[in-house]
Amino acid sequence: MGIKMLKNGAGAEQRVISKKKSGVQGKKMFLSVLPFLVLSFLFSYFPLHGWIYAFYDYRSPLKLSQCEFIGLRWFKMLFANKTQLQNLLQVMENTFAMSLLSIATSVLPLGFAIFLNEIKCKRFKNLVQTLTTLPNFISWVLVYSVAFSLFSYTGMVNTILQNTGLISEPLKFLDSDAHTWLWMLLWNTWKGLGWGAIMYLASIAGIDQELYEAARVDGANRFHLMRHITLPSLMPTYIVLLMLSIANFLNNGMDQYFVFQNSFNKEHIQVLDLYVYNIGMTGNSLSMATAISMLKSIVSISLLVTVNLISKKTRGESII
Repeated sequence: MGIKMLKNGAGAEQRVISKKKSGVQGKKMFLSVLPFLVLSFLFSYFPLHGWIYAFYDYRSPLKLSQCEFIGLRWFKMLFANKTQLQNLLQVMENTFAMSLLSIATSVLPLGFAIFLNEIKCKRFKNLVQTLTTLPNFISWVLVYSVAFSLFSYTGMVNTILQNTGLISEPLKFLDSDAHTWLWMLLWNTWKGLGWGAIMYLASIAGIDQELYEAARVDGANRFHLMRHITLPSLMPTYIVLLMLSIANFLNNGMDQYFVFQNSFNKEHIQVLDLYVYNIGMTGNSLSMATAISMLKSIVSISLLVTVNLISKKTRGESII
């Protein structure tokens, strides 16, 4: 009986010690994460106090306290003003088109990663991966410089076509509104294809190699391995990235469209982020731009919550 009590006491003491150790370990982990939480708050949440400008008739360089409080007037003007509504509908059409095209081509990094993994020559594989990943680190300003050198009215492509007699007059690639969505998609794909494949390559590296060996024993060739092992193993990663893309449906970014926009293609290149910038900076209506940006953020959060619920019901897993 006494021995049993001693054992129980020792066990209780060990549990107390383990709880203290876990508590100390938890504090250390929290302190290691704390700087990143502070940065996230400063750059992601603290700027949200600027939403208050959407409820004022702000005029630069006046202070906000010197401006008139107008409540929801800017939000009403978005739908009451016919011209403003038409512009907004065109912008939303451009945004939806570019987002849908981006989602439709999201399988390209997946396929590229699968075929890149099948290259047996490591030097050639590393060379291809490096060349396709480098464009991601090039700013859109430099990308436009490349595009201007190649496809401008006096660029290399027009010069070659004229010298070979294929065309009599230079073609308008950049200063034209024809196929604007397609051109933006092609440039975005060229810039992000290699970078988008990195995550899939990491997922491929985590696949159990015994699956491939067992399939080879059963007589499977390389295409069978890709179809029945590699592709199914990558689908969870692809689905998560697809859901995040849907949640960011209205976030096309501004850099690409800003550098490529001109008076010829402005109608079909102006997505929502660029529209907000043009209204706030060029149109000098910061309050209207804040109202539109505020609505965009609310819609994006709603899409994220909806996609998360769908994922939880269909896959049993949530992304947030």
